[in-house]
Amino acid sequence: MSNEPAITTSNHPPGVMENRQVPERRGILYIISAPSGAGKTTLCKQIVASVFGLWHSVSFTTRKPRPGEEHGREYFFIEEKLFHDMVARNEFLEYAHVYSNWYGTPRKPLMDKMAQGIDVLLEIDVQGALQIKKKVGDAVYIFILPPSMDILRARLQGRGSDSQEEIVRRLQKVKEEVWCFREYYYIVRNDDLTQSLRELQSIFVAERLKTKRMDMHWLEQSFILEKDAKFSEREPSSIL
Repeated sequence: MSNEPAITTSNHPPGVMENRQVPERRGILYIISAPSGAGKTTLCKQIVASVFGLWHSVSFTTRKPRPGEEHGREYFFIEEKLFHDMVARNEFLEYAHVYSNWYGTPRKPLMDKMAQGIDVLLEIDVQGALQIKKKVGDAVYIFILPPSMDILRARLQGRGSDSQEEIVRRLQKVKEEVWCFREYYYIVRNDDLTQSLRELQSIFVAERLKTKRMDMHWLEQSFILEKDAKFSEREPSSIL
């Protein structure tokens, strides 16, 4: 059996993954993209709360906070001049201009966490994800789909934060983003939040159990070389 965190039926709620003693490995980068209004933010909050050893990377943006958003929680909200200063200092792993605002992923904290063996969740738009795919080959790319365009339109209108012109523009952008689905390794259709969360948890578990992510040295020492050594010790010596 794997030494990685797994879904447990102990004192944790169903679907929550607990800590286990694990051999050292580099952290996995999980990238989640979705059209605006597909429920990505809600799912990301729930996956971080239910998966042990997962750190949620917070991006920088030049847009204004929406009601209920906090600086440093949803985003780091900064002025455009400061954003471009950070670009000049190469502080972003990726950055993009989306819906008239700038968004960027800070490089150092993300890389530091992965070097420590901590898995990282990054929720970004398709444009940013494609940039990272050119730089980080071993990341896991997940795309969240809304149930349908009609439901997505209703969600955007019900949110009340965008003008009708902005909603039309976002819906057109959805078609462009969905066209990039082949760049992603997994697709989750978010028509039921509970089911979508289970599917996301399954992806996180499966990726942690992949052979290529195992510490081969630890595996050989623990199961192969140790067994060979004990077998040699038990062999009676022959007397000539």
